[in-house]
Amino acid sequence: MRINLTSVFVDDQAKALRFYTEVLGFVKKHDVPLGADRWLTVVSAEQPEGTELLLEPDGHPAVGPYKRALAGDGIPAASFAVDDVRAEFERLRALGVRFTQEPTQMGPVTTAVLDDTCGNLIQLTHQH
Repeated sequence: MRINLTSVFVDDQAKALRFYTEVLGFVKKHDVPLGADRWLTVVSAEQPEGTELLLEPDGHPAVGPYKRALAGDGIPAASFAVDDVRAEFERLRALGVRFTQEPTQMGPVTTAVLDDTCGNLIQLTHQH
């Protein structure tokens, strides 16, 4: 058994696609129109056949309160592995990305948390 798809709820799929591809560096995998929304997934450029991230519309009535509660409590909606959190922090900050947590070492792991501009906090992490 493997994880092949996971999702983040986004308030605007076009804006999310721009952020996740142009800023974070993911690559669009699927973009299928579904009425007003799309089946829109991105993958790691390093693993194009790897786990897909669905940029899922947040229109369901339960999603807004859920996203606000997570973000309000500083809880990331997703976690992405990087080779060097500090280097990614500097790269992304130079692109104007807002961080809610600067790189922080916690034992064998360093993490940072960014705002994805679509209502989510995203954690970056690497193990030493």
